Amino acid sequence: MKNAIALLCLFLASAALSETRSVFLEDLDGARIKIADLHLEADGIYQVSMTEAPFSDHFLSMRPFKCLEGPAKHWCHVPYPYEIKRNVSRELTDLEYDFLFVWKGATDYGINMWNGVYYKFSDENGQWTGILHEMDMDALSAPPPAGELRPLSENDLHSSDPESHWLPRIVIERSAQKE
Repeated sequence: MKNAIALLCLFLASAALSETRSVFLEDLDGARIKIADLHLEADGIYQVSMTEAPFSDHFLSMRPFKCLEGPAKHWCHVPYPYEIKRNVSRELTDLEYDFLFVWKGATDYGINMWNGVYYKFSDENGQWTGILHEMDMDALSAPPPAGELRPLSENDLHSSDPESHWLPRIVIERSAQKE
């Protein structure tokens, strides 16, 4: 009986330290689209669960994409195909690789991988905010060298004019309830 109570206490303590955060893409007016839930453990390890509802299936340039359909542009999620740790205990860079997108014009037939979207994250009082940077997704077409988890450098990222894009920010904030 004591072991069962000890295990229950350990489970409850562990559950209290984990949390779920909501992930939103945000337009210039502050309107948000919820795209994912982020399940975060006390040690910084996380998992992302993409939300199905706002995305539409598209077959572009011979590949399937999940895209958000905007009035002038579509925002298509590009799952990072290589290994990352998915840990935010020291920095938020792994999140940047989990939320890569490429945009295309709403009436364009195919997709150009040079229209890559990379959100650089910062911590603003516990809310994680990513600001859009442009990149050529072809920089990720080959696997990184062995042992290198993050192949992009500052030279691969370019500041962007927020007014020229539909969804210039990504926000990850604490949900109202704990897991």
